[in-house]
Amino acid sequence: MTVHPPVTGHCDELQDALTAFRASAHLTQRWGERLAAVLTGGGRLLAAGNGGSAAQAQHLTAELVGRYRDDRPPFSALALHADTSSTTAIANDYGVDEVFARQVRAHGRPGDVLVLLSTSGASANLLSAADAARAAGVRVWALTGPAPNPLMAGSDESLCVEAPTGATVQELHLVAVHMVCAAFDAAVERGTWRDGDGGR
Repeated sequence: MTVHPPVTGHCDELQDALTAFRASAHLTQRWGERLAAVLTGGGRLLAAGNGGSAAQAQHLTAELVGRYRDDRPPFSALALHADTSSTTAIANDYGVDEVFARQVRAHGRPGDVLVLLSTSGASANLLSAADAARAAGVRVWALTGPAPNPLMAGSDESLCVEAPTGATVQELHLVAVHMVCAAFDAAVERGTWRDGDGGR
């Protein structure tokens, strides 16, 4: 592993990780196209993460409910941590491990998609959410740090970022979010979702 100097070395570390990450572009393309099939068919995206990954999850849902680049209709996407009353009530009554899983059981329907973001890939509340989603027929996609990790194993598909620090992993998760949104918008514009298998 290359050791970079502090501060300016952060750019070098990001560049090293981005080179490897670029090979995953095909996965973000597939996710964007599949998501277009799900959401245009009346389905929903659920997203969750902890800390900085929660911010990334909310960034994703904001791009879908609002817009990424060009104007288009809004689509159903919920960041589960953003409902602070539900989140704190569930944590208080059922424990932190259930904070996302219970919301998945409430909001998820067969054919929906759950995106989970974690730098470690080992957060117990995300693993519980993945279990709840699979039991409900909700497809689980994970954005994680280096493989292997438990969340990768508990998801239908995963994009694992090989980087030495959580900060760089999160930065590349944001790149992945934007790539998914670009593929999503392109699929919606083309109307290719009509032939997709992810709708209801």
